[in-house]
Amino acid sequence: MLGVPRSATQDELRKAYLKLAHKYHPDKTGGDKEAEDKLKEINAAYDILKSPEKRTQYDQFGSTDGQPFAGGFGGDFGGMGGGAPFEDLFDMLFGGQGKRRGSGRGQAGADLEYRLRVTLEEAALGVKKTVTFARQETCSDCQGAGGAKGSAPETCRQCGGAGQVRAAHGIFSVTRTCPVCQGSGRVISNPCRSCSGSGQVKGRRELQIDVPPGVDDGQRLRAAGEGEGGRLGGPRGDLIIAIQVERHALFERDGSTILCEVPVTFSQAAIGASVKVPTLFGMDELRIPAGAKTGAQVTLRGKGMPDVRGYRQGDQIVVLRVETPARLTRRQKELLEEFDHESDARTYPGCDEFAKKVRQYRPGT
Repeated sequence: MLGVPRSATQDELRKAYLKLAHKYHPDKTGGDKEAEDKLKEINAAYDILKSPEKRTQYDQFGSTDGQPFAGGFGGDFGGMGGGAPFEDLFDMLFGGQGKRRGSGRGQAGADLEYRLRVTLEEAALGVKKTVTFARQETCSDCQGAGGAKGSAPETCRQCGGAGQVRAAHGIFSVTRTCPVCQGSGRVISNPCRSCSGSGQVKGRRELQIDVPPGVDDGQRLRAAGEGEGGRLGGPRGDLIIAIQVERHALFERDGSTILCEVPVTFSQAAIGASVKVPTLFGMDELRIPAGAKTGAQVTLRGKGMPDVRGYRQGDQIVVLRVETPARLTRRQKELLEEFDHESDARTYPGCDEFAKKVRQYRPGT
């Protein structure tokens, strides 16, 4: 099921599991039923093989036809044993610590994602952004318990209040979340009218987000405890801020380096000049060396993007583009003709070198 040999190490097992779990996750498959069944089997396989005791038992008595869990085990996407495999997957995808959503009395709220657009200047300097989003709030009438005032939840008869049920499959005994109480261990017989027994109501939240300097497109920030409300006293989920940096009319970003193409006149490139160029932090003086050609690069130290961890400040590279004069007046044409008349091989060394190669060229030889 995991595609690893019997000799696979625990690290190899975990890597194989994470790869498959990511491939068949509902967010990737759009809730496809076959993918859902496949994911359940993958979770079951990993739950057994990650345990040294269960793995030894399987090696001694399990089947070897590659389909040890045909038919599936049922249960939720948290896998067996409290859903620990998906905590590993969350760490891999988001670089954070997944919250345990085991079958305790309280149920943790779901995480939310918010896409936040920032300009390149805001990404360079850092910015405070106010975001407004919808989320589930704890019902104030029942305080998240789900029951009407004066009533109390009853112990689930299916699991006896444990929140989990066991199912025997041959020599294995598999634990999964109780399908009746959804792992809470209790059921609501007299639901709250305000929330229909869910313990939650729709609400809106306004929150100020500190975007650090140097943040890049696609990076994620986490606002702990700002996600969906929990049930039965469970903790809130988190709000995941997905950063989208807008394209800029003047600059392109390459990591911590900022690129900016600047047009210069024929005379500025020929004799050199000082010009004002834009940076993310305002206008700066740039010295154009004499004889500059299109594509020449001049570096402005420390004018690029800061490292988001505060290690260093990047540079800005100015790429020169020499603009050929257009729509000349009669006098301008006369001056250029005089200039050309005064020019020689030293004025245009590139043209002179090319002319020498052409004179030496013999077609077909």
